[in-house]
Amino acid sequence: MADAKYESKIGQITCDSASVFAVLSNLENLQRFSDAIPKDKVKELEISSDCIRIKVDGLAQKFAIRIVEKEENMTIKFGVDNLPMAANMWIQLKEMAEDDTRIKLTIKADIPMMFRMMFEKKLQQGIDQAVDMLCQVPYKNWL
Repeated sequence: MADAKYESKIGQITCDSASVFAVLSNLENLQRFSDAIPKDKVKELEISSDCIRIKVDGLAQKFAIRIVEKEENMTIKFGVDNLPMAANMWIQLKEMAEDDTRIKLTIKADIPMMFRMMFEKKLQQGIDQAVDMLCQVPYKNWL
């Protein structure tokens, strides 16, 4: 199997990269989205500053998404544990000007070829929607 790579569209955030990085590199800020989490799909959720442990409907065990590397104001890399496939993700930030930061998400996953066709479109839509959502966060208010 070869890794499949999915890149989101590039989003524009009207905030400096240091503020965006400060919010996104602390996963406890996800608590603010808890009302948006579908309770029928997510059975358990634990959030710390650098790790999310989650049990979702349809998976036998809890899996974890954890920050594995940070490059200040530029990149946040995530690893995934306890999934039936290897995967990682990263968020890239690039400050173009004052209060103009661009954001892009990239996911690399070892998805078996027979499932790749089924998931490709939904995965692409999902990361593009995630970028749209991240562009709407009031970063300066969350510091």
